[in-house]
Amino acid sequence: MVAVLTTQPLNCLTDQTAPPSQRIDTVLIENSNIFDRDDATPDWVAHLANKLHRRTRQWVIRGRLLLDRGAPFDSARMAESERALRSLGVFRSVRVDTVRSQPDGKLALRAVTADGWSTQPQASFTSVGGDNTWDIGFIERNFLGTATQVSLIYGRNPDRSHLDFDFINPLFLGRRTMLKLRYRDLSDGLRGEWQFGLPFHETSAPYSLETYGEAAQERVLRFRDDTLLDSTRHYMLRVGVIGGIAASATTHRYTRVWAGWEWRREDFGATDTSRVPYSVFSTARAGIEIGSVRFRVLEHFNSYARREDVDVSPTLRVGLVLQSGVGYELSGQTSAVWKRGFAVLRVAANGLDSTRTQAELTVVSQNVARHTLIAHAEGGIVTHPKPGAEFDPWMAQRGPRLFGVHDFTGTRTTWFVLEDRILVADEIMGLMALGLAPFVDYGGAWYGDEPPRQGGDAG
Repeated sequence: MVAVLTTQPLNCLTDQTAPPSQRIDTVLIENSNIFDRDDATPDWVAHLANKLHRRTRQWVIRGRLLLDRGAPFDSARMAESERALRSLGVFRSVRVDTVRSQPDGKLALRAVTADGWSTQPQASFTSVGGDNTWDIGFIERNFLGTATQVSLIYGRNPDRSHLDFDFINPLFLGRRTMLKLRYRDLSDGLRGEWQFGLPFHETSAPYSLETYGEAAQERVLRFRDDTLLDSTRHYMLRVGVIGGIAASATTHRYTRVWAGWEWRREDFGATDTSRVPYSVFSTARAGIEIGSVRFRVLEHFNSYARREDVDVSPTLRVGLVLQSGVGYELSGQTSAVWKRGFAVLRVAANGLDSTRTQAELTVVSQNVARHTLIAHAEGGIVTHPKPGAEFDPWMAQRGPRLFGVHDFTGTRTTWFVLEDRILVADEIMGLMALGLAPFVDYGGAWYGDEPPRQGGDAG
């Protein structure tokens, strides 16, 4: 239940930053619909949209707040609560602050949100080098006001047709438990994935525990020099559990110890035979993760008319993997931040039967008004990959954009891109925005026993 401090309207309350020793007496939730009276949207459009949209439920908002009634005030947890609400992707604006009814009155935590339009029809068509790819469907990011994402998309590309269903609920059981489901019905197979549990929901969270699983029966295509090399059947069933505890954690930094176990049956068989081998693996892994909190709050980076939290937190995660031998996992990032810009370097590597190493550097500047300038470079190398684990920039959508399907595949990859995201109009009749994004990029993928296969384009 949400308590109200006084009969005075909220706009008569005085904003105040509470001293750390003060405790929160109550929590106030103010959630407005998509359009309000001050918007420039035509009245009939605003009225229709507000009627069709199911406003986000208050318990969803309260569930993302990291400060409860009776808790001592903490400005860092208040800022993290605001980020947690924005991460749901259902609000066009979010503000979390404190208010008092009188200068010496009781302290209230206030969350003020405004919903965004959450039903997104999807339709795309691409034709490059004679290869046609298209998709049609919808994504609902706030199903029945519960911040649950539901999507259904049908598409076709030169390899196969597919029907994808996704379900993501960050508040499935209680305030912190998450459930993710994904099912893909392919013209040449099936694939399903699930994940359930309690993640590290905040920087100072004491523990996490999650389970996951995947089942697949599908065809794997392998290409070389833009030509189909072979085709195999892939069979997989795996289940696992992973968790961690915080050896030390504050609202600003953490040290976590993690461990996991996985059972997996995985085989590859010829497509022209019904005989399939049966191979079972059991894998244990454990390690440590350290990090500190650093975010940049931007506008006009990946969306319009919304503030975005860009995670540039320095982190390092290392671990050992035990299966048929001893392997390793390593990932981390570091960053530099300046006024209206940042640079972030990310590295990820793992190795056991095969090894994979990737690194990327992204530099973003908004020092020029209405322009977001982005420079990005990345590269990777993989050894002894299993079928389908080679680099394919078209599959990952991380490579030169104007080349055909599977033009670049291999065990080495690079990609360099310069892009200028230009804001033309941030708000048109309160309904849409307009922007341009000229770019130039260069990169590709190739095998270790051949010269680099790379290309560039602009658009």
